[in-house]
Amino acid sequence: MKKNVLYIGNYLKDKKRNASYMFSLGRLLSQEGYSMRYASGYAWKPLRLGHMLFKVFLERKRTDYILIDTYSTQNFYYAVLVAKFCSWLKLPYIPILHGGNLPERLKQSPKQCKTLFKKALVNVSPSYYLKQAFKTEGYEKVLYIPNTLTIEDYPYRQRPIETIKLIWVRSFSEIYNPLLAVKALKLLTDKGFKAELCMVGPDSDGSLIKVKEYCDLHNLDAIFTGKLLKKEWIAKAEDYNIFLNTTNFDNTPVSVIEAMALGLPVVSTNVGGMPYLIEDGKEGFLVNPDDVEAMTRAILELYHNQNLVVTLTANARQKVEQFDWEVVKQKWFEVLR
Repeated sequence: MKKNVLYIGNYLKDKKRNASYMFSLGRLLSQEGYSMRYASGYAWKPLRLGHMLFKVFLERKRTDYILIDTYSTQNFYYAVLVAKFCSWLKLPYIPILHGGNLPERLKQSPKQCKTLFKKALVNVSPSYYLKQAFKTEGYEKVLYIPNTLTIEDYPYRQRPIETIKLIWVRSFSEIYNPLLAVKALKLLTDKGFKAELCMVGPDSDGSLIKVKEYCDLHNLDAIFTGKLLKKEWIAKAEDYNIFLNTTNFDNTPVSVIEAMALGLPVVSTNVGGMPYLIEDGKEGFLVNPDDVEAMTRAILELYHNQNLVVTLTANARQKVEQFDWEVVKQKWFEVLR
């Protein structure tokens, strides 16, 4: 008999945000027969928190498990308060660890972290990076379940790099350092290479304005699509041949996993969980954060060595095939048994 699951997180749908992981995981669990309910879709933060707590209380008698998306920034405190309420109601809850900066949160907020993570049924980590960081701080109840996708939705193909065509997919936010992508475009242009850049994602904190101002100042021709649905960005990716991930903090971003599945060679900053996802020189390239020279060198290495591109992308696709839902769902069945 399948279980009743209440999923707590940012269930927000608007032009300023990419859909959170709870949309895809919730849909997949629902397809497997789990009864899924969600909170919260309110944009105003106090109302969102209030609705989360109200939903826990309202659903308490018919809920078997509560999943709590857990990040390292302000949303961390939502998770702490919801977990306290679940403990008071004696409801089993499972934090899903997303924040690439959660290791710092463990050090900065030890009391709140113990309240949240020690009393959990289990903590689910989508990366070995966070699993190891939690173990170092004395948290043993951490189970690795990777971020998942339906692999058949991502047609893999090799992409010859005759002209450098870069694509970047993320929210425009300072922590994701979108300026690094346009700085790389400028350096490539300054070196005499013909290059294109498409940046996909909504503006979350005003970073898009800064990126556009930089492009205007240096006469760079970048394309900004705004937020796209998953099918739309996958279609857009057909026209590009290198994927950039420029973030300063990260865990195992779904957009990078998707790029690996599609056959896009990835050049990423070497932060957080990225070295656990990509082995440098085997499945992609990792460079120091905010290092435009290193990122540009990696892009040019791909441009000049097509045989290397074939090897990297084949290895990357083989790795992310292990993230397919048909494989990952068995781990969720064990948790929600």
